[in-house]
Amino acid sequence: MEAQPEQPLEYVVCVNNDGYPASLELHKTYRVLADDDAGKHGDLRVIDESGEDYLYPANCFAFITVPENVKASLLKARQPLAARHLDTISQRESSSRQQRIPPVKPVAPIRAPVLSSPWRDSNRPTMTDWYPKRRFGDLPREMAERFGDREALVFRDARYTFSEVDKEVDRAGKALMALGVEAGDHVSLWLNNRAEWLFFMFGLARVGAVQVPVNTRFRTNDLEYVLRQSDSVMLITHDVSGPIDYLAMVREVVSLPGTGDSIEDSDFPVLKRVVIVGDGDYPGTVGWGTALAGAGRVTNEELKARADAVDPDDPVFIMYTSGTTGFPKGVLHNHNLIRNTEERAYRLGVTEDDVIMNYLPLFHAFGYSEGSLLSMVSGARHVITETFDPDEVLDLVERERATLANGFDTHVQGLCDAQEARPRDVSSLRTGLFGAGMHNSTPVIRRSFRLLRPMHAVSGYGMTEVWVGAMLGALDDDEEHRAETSGYPAPGYDIRVFDPDTGQEQPDGVAGEIRVRSYCLMLGYYKKPKETAESYDEDGWFCTGDMGERRADGYIRFIGRYKDMLKVGGENVDPMEVEGFLLEHPAVQQVAVVGVADRRLAEVPVAFVECKPGAEVDEDGVIAYCRGKVASFKIPRHVVFVDAFPMTASGKIRKVDLRARAAELFEAR
Repeated sequence: MEAQPEQPLEYVVCVNNDGYPASLELHKTYRVLADDDAGKHGDLRVIDESGEDYLYPANCFAFITVPENVKASLLKARQPLAARHLDTISQRESSSRQQRIPPVKPVAPIRAPVLSSPWRDSNRPTMTDWYPKRRFGDLPREMAERFGDREALVFRDARYTFSEVDKEVDRAGKALMALGVEAGDHVSLWLNNRAEWLFFMFGLARVGAVQVPVNTRFRTNDLEYVLRQSDSVMLITHDVSGPIDYLAMVREVVSLPGTGDSIEDSDFPVLKRVVIVGDGDYPGTVGWGTALAGAGRVTNEELKARADAVDPDDPVFIMYTSGTTGFPKGVLHNHNLIRNTEERAYRLGVTEDDVIMNYLPLFHAFGYSEGSLLSMVSGARHVITETFDPDEVLDLVERERATLANGFDTHVQGLCDAQEARPRDVSSLRTGLFGAGMHNSTPVIRRSFRLLRPMHAVSGYGMTEVWVGAMLGALDDDEEHRAETSGYPAPGYDIRVFDPDTGQEQPDGVAGEIRVRSYCLMLGYYKKPKETAESYDEDGWFCTGDMGERRADGYIRFIGRYKDMLKVGGENVDPMEVEGFLLEHPAVQQVAVVGVADRRLAEVPVAFVECKPGAEVDEDGVIAYCRGKVASFKIPRHVVFVDAFPMTASGKIRKVDLRARAAELFEAR
């Protein structure tokens, strides 16, 4: 009888065994059974040494080869697997932990047969080790070893090489240890952009502490909430920065000791010290200069031991959401954001020859990621400003020959206005990440194509919970994709658009809620298990609360926040669409549309308008401009003129404040 050809072996590698300690061994290879049930519910049937098989969630594995019928079933089951990435994508570990159902009985896994090949080397990492776990605190040292005396950081007149940054991070880490900061302690950073911000950021990570960046626009009530809710053992802040007396606000909130620096305040039972970055020492606090002088009490060996003990799976920071729609929540992330940043750097071609112009606040995800982290994974020089001043930024672009700039439409508009008023040489600008796609941002982004040329910025989308660059454009995108989309799902992200009411996936071109699965999702909201659970749907998708639509080419357009949508007489009104239209008015500099209660229509639009310098238009003129051009239910019923908008420190208009103002003005009528 003629011998039958041997069936090819299909294998998967375990990349996530949390929840199955007795059943799955990390990095071991398992054979897949290609039966009719495998893949139907997002499961894989794996075989043990004796030939018995058990079903496990597919997100426990990375794929080497998978039978075609199983692959088709997985895709039909809406597993977060892009067909072209089946061999490389491993799924997010933490989001699936609560989803897993233990197997009926444990499996005794075996390694697949080792195939003889000249390419196999027992000293090489296995496929699942292609991106080893790394730690924030190690990054400055890695860059110092690679780039040494190359310039790393510029702030005002201060310049630091990568070697000098690494030494400053060591000094900061030792000083923090000498002050009693232990591994796992939470330390709040209430600082404007400055060189020390980065030393604290990486120093805290190096000693295993959890950093808590605090919005510098927060005031006493906000500070009190964050200090208490985050369980911070230490607060690091300014004495005075510009016109703001931060120390005075701290004294309003915290009972500082009359002598010494050890805090005993029953309102903040875990808070131990306040550290002041400034000139001199202040009663009841520790001056940072004094703290640095005490760094010598910690040896190099003690610092190294602490750094070596840091687990990259543990939280590295708690970042509070910017709060455009209410009070923020603390978002927990671990060190896997390094992968996110490094992959984006590769996608944008960022190297040590680039210069990052960073005017975004370092306490915000955008500035934190695209400034501090990006520099420390790529070797790019990092130029920071204390705040965003368009003229200062453009002068620095010209002087420092900056190649990268990032921001929201408010930053883009400010840069375009300043460049049009006084042109600079911005020919060094190469690319960057601009939040695009929204109707109101489209004319702003298109204007930048002319005024910031030759810069070829790409569009992107992110939020603190899913991190930066969850969607990302490409360097060769055309103007339409750069201005009218928010990018394509980045590697390691599965992003889809769902009907929030039915939970069904929307067809292309139909708006719905953007939902995300990724290895990069937050660990959760700190001490808010209810809010964390409510942020996921029953299938494990993170619900962003953002409205978007998928195009036929796979790009997704962010339309706006669901909470911002208006319901006017039963009709849905996208305020960003109205804003984008009004921005075309020759007298309008900036506009924001919110809703206000109405007895007849339930809700009507209110436009807050900032006029261009020297331009004039009245309420009737704004309304007349809309008539005949947009649907009647989209036309603002009221127009309020403002000299400036309330803004978050990240450059977003605080619509929650505008809604309150609109209610004061019009709901009593």
